[in-house]
Amino acid sequence: MGDVSEKDESAGAPPEPGRGPGRRALLIGGAAVGLGAAVLARDELGRLWWRLPGVVKKRKEGEVDAPGAQWTAASSANWRRADRPSDYAIDRVVIHVVQGGYATALKVFKDPGHGAAAHYVVRKDGHVAQMIRELDVAYHAGNRDMNERSVGIEHEGFVDKKASFTDAMYASSARLTAGICERYDIPVDREHIIGHVEVDGTDHTDPGPHWDWDRYLRLVRRARDRPARSGASPTPS
Repeated sequence: MGDVSEKDESAGAPPEPGRGPGRRALLIGGAAVGLGAAVLARDELGRLWWRLPGVVKKRKEGEVDAPGAQWTAASSANWRRADRPSDYAIDRVVIHVVQGGYATALKVFKDPGHGAAAHYVVRKDGHVAQMIRELDVAYHAGNRDMNERSVGIEHEGFVDKKASFTDAMYASSARLTAGICERYDIPVDREHIIGHVEVDGTDHTDPGPHWDWDRYLRLVRRARDRPARSGASPTPS
């Protein structure tokens, strides 16, 4: 399961000493710096506009990002409001395993004292709960940068029990990940679809040795490439 151990980034190093540039260089450089600062300021305002008093991004209660998912809200203490991908680009999907049941995951993600939650939870029969909107930052990876750039998917079960990962779970999770990859133009490969164990600084081992990555990526690609008009589910392989 995810955790909430995020680290703030530090400021840059001081400038190196040396002889100052000429007046022309200062004028040109100053103009470039001014333009760069304006761009940076605009980008930073784009990230922070929703934090201003009285500014709230319009959201529809109960709305989900993944077709067929059931909305059940995580505690607001376990995620933070954002405007992804406008403020933070999304380029990763992180696969988790609950180390417990579906109901357990929902219970702890609704607990404000838990300090962590994923965007989605997939049950062994394939049912999907969405607990956090994809545009918001979920505390699921234990790494601030990864939280900001990823969508987290929890799966019911245990890392040491191969039987946890059913055909229905693989197929449903693959459709979910395929949709995320389509929405944010994420390549379907092991660089961009990763396990929690692969996140820098983590002490977690999920999804564990029994998660079949080759099978999973085949199913994700199949779901991604299926024409939108087809309502059929990926065939387990």
